[in-house]
Amino acid sequence: MRGSLALLKATMPTVPDTLAISGITGVGEVRPGDDLGTLIAGAAHLQDRDIVVVTQKIVSKAEGRLVEVDHGDTGARRRVVEREAVRVLRRRGELIIAETSHGFVCANAGVDFSNVPDGHAALLPRDPDRSAQRIRDGIAAAGGPSVGVVISDTFGRPWRRGLTDVAIGCAGVLAVLDLRGTADAGGRQLQVTEVAIVDELAAAAELVMGKDRGIPAAVVRAWFGDGRALRDLPRNAAEDLFR
Repeated sequence: MRGSLALLKATMPTVPDTLAISGITGVGEVRPGDDLGTLIAGAAHLQDRDIVVVTQKIVSKAEGRLVEVDHGDTGARRRVVEREAVRVLRRRGELIIAETSHGFVCANAGVDFSNVPDGHAALLPRDPDRSAQRIRDGIAAAGGPSVGVVISDTFGRPWRRGLTDVAIGCAGVLAVLDLRGTADAGGRQLQVTEVAIVDELAAAAELVMGKDRGIPAAVVRAWFGDGRALRDLPRNAAEDLFR
């Protein structure tokens, strides 16, 4: 058993002691058809193994994931949300908590009515992991270095006030650091500990991007290794105590 634990530790990515985060300015207004990888490579001074965190909003804009809707028509807003939901879990007034086709459980099925052109709403990317890979490839094609990419979005949390950013897609960066089978600081074997690295990166990056600064992306200067796609992160209904 000790030998297998030593082998597991030897193959785990090194968790950095420090990290630095800076916002990427100069991306400009993103429109459908824009190549985000090229825009980000031209606006940021990137290094190998940086992690680029990109807000869902500009990914949706670049991919043309915009629909027309009258913001003052509550029925029209509701219908857009319901079309994006595979299951509605709760309703309270105009708020709908729904599950999306990606497996995310969130407010309004991830449909965003803020910071979009008048009369429109932004839908989540169809495949956020693929979107992240496309941005990563675009940065490399523009002459940039090899980086990881995380796509972030703002979610609420059960039992706690306030919002935080979480990851909805990633490429070239570890999504979950699985510590099961390793020892804690006291030498006891961990049984259930899985750290959502990409969610922590998304939340940290939001501190420099903010919701009102016009900074749609950030660079995290730290490396966590590569791993499985984010589509493996949401719990399925059988493992979820609240569905």
